[in-house]
Amino acid sequence: MALTRTGALRNGGVTERVYAPRSMTRPRTLDRPAYDAAVADLRAQLAALPADAPVRLGKTTSNLFRTRADAPQGRLDVSAFAGVLEVDPVARTADVLGMTTYEQLVDATLPHGLMPLVVPQLKTITLGGAVVGLGIESSSFRNGTPHESVLEMDVLTGAGELLRVTPDGPHADLFRGLPNSYGTLGYALRLRIELEPVSPYVHLRHVACGSVDEAAALMSTVSTDREHAGEPVDFVDAVWFAPTDVRVSLGSWATTAPRTSDYTGQSVYYRSLQRRTEDWLTVRDYLWRWDTDWFWCSRAFGAQRPAVRRLWPRRWLRSDVYWRIVAFERRHRWKTRWDLRRGLPPREDVVQDVEVPVERLADFMATFAREVPVEPVWFCPLQQRRPGPPWPLYPLTPGRLYVNVGFWSSVALEPGEAPDHHDRIVERLVGELGGHKSLYSTSSYGREEFDRLYGGQAYAALKAAYDPSGRLLDLYDKCVRNR
Repeated sequence: MALTRTGALRNGGVTERVYAPRSMTRPRTLDRPAYDAAVADLRAQLAALPADAPVRLGKTTSNLFRTRADAPQGRLDVSAFAGVLEVDPVARTADVLGMTTYEQLVDATLPHGLMPLVVPQLKTITLGGAVVGLGIESSSFRNGTPHESVLEMDVLTGAGELLRVTPDGPHADLFRGLPNSYGTLGYALRLRIELEPVSPYVHLRHVACGSVDEAAALMSTVSTDREHAGEPVDFVDAVWFAPTDVRVSLGSWATTAPRTSDYTGQSVYYRSLQRRTEDWLTVRDYLWRWDTDWFWCSRAFGAQRPAVRRLWPRRWLRSDVYWRIVAFERRHRWKTRWDLRRGLPPREDVVQDVEVPVERLADFMATFAREVPVEPVWFCPLQQRRPGPPWPLYPLTPGRLYVNVGFWSSVALEPGEAPDHHDRIVERLVGELGGHKSLYSTSSYGREEFDRLYGGQAYAALKAAYDPSGRLLDLYDKCVRNR
């Protein structure tokens, strides 16, 4: 079996294009003059906005679960900043525009036998969004988060300046402060990122654990040893189905596969974890294994019922399609009003990702399972990629292994409970255990606690230096007050 120059596999005369793109939107390539022209146009848009208009990006997709206030003025058209300038297979780098989705980016790099070091689970997450927010996936136990593989960025600041920022250049403070700033310090228009080689397949072993303690111990050992039962491990994540049923998935690069599974049609990936102990996926299908059913959230739309799924077009089995359904309900509240007419209690959306030290994972889940009736729950180990100081706005302790805990559902509210009752339980618990909570969803922190958790002093200095007139939103206003 050999890999052809076009990213195909030859086996007994049969060619299988495991690297070939199957996305809805093909990767868009641009040249430098087109990029320079787009930058000039964007700076002109910013300069033309009223000085008191809140500046926002006019994006067509979003993976945020915060309710945001409408802002008819102040939107910047960034549609030109989706595309790939260059993939350098020798240096293993890519120059990518900030609004490029990971689906487009992966489709541009896989033909070269390369991928980003961390590929977040959903196809429409953008590279710039993952860097100024957070992105975590099953390679994060060895590669950290997406911003840790950035080599340089072109950043448009609130002051209207276009700055080339690098880890050791004159704007190194902005380079380190941009992660977790959510576009409140500036917009990453172009990023040069590291890439790593891929194999055609990923071999999966699903290890059944009878407790969270057992699963945490396995993830910790594998994250240190980078192997299990004599086989190297390149990817680690897990699913908690119940207190006594946790499935840890260990992925290893493979050059051959006796068979491959397809979870882009009738089969549902997360359900296979309890049925199979071993599996093989093509590299592309592995990277997007969670997108087809938005982890397991597609069940809320009936998409996992066999009768419905047979009629549901495969091209619509995508996270962005489900997101549009959610957005429609948020605008019109048809289901919410119908449920209330039927006498059902109001529900709180509990959509969060938190990072908990691996040794406190069992403590977190013991309280979570009792207080927040949600299942399944996703686990993904991560640690800072390299030794050194923590990133100031999301300060995880270097050398310490954390586990991302992801839960995405809604919970019925008892009479008298506040609309954010369960989210406040999560915030309090995460703080007690020395963890952190991602800011893409609802937050209820007071200002003082928020500044303590998310580098408030460092943020204030960066804001004064790069957005002195406050053209961009404040981080607390954006992520907690939802302005």
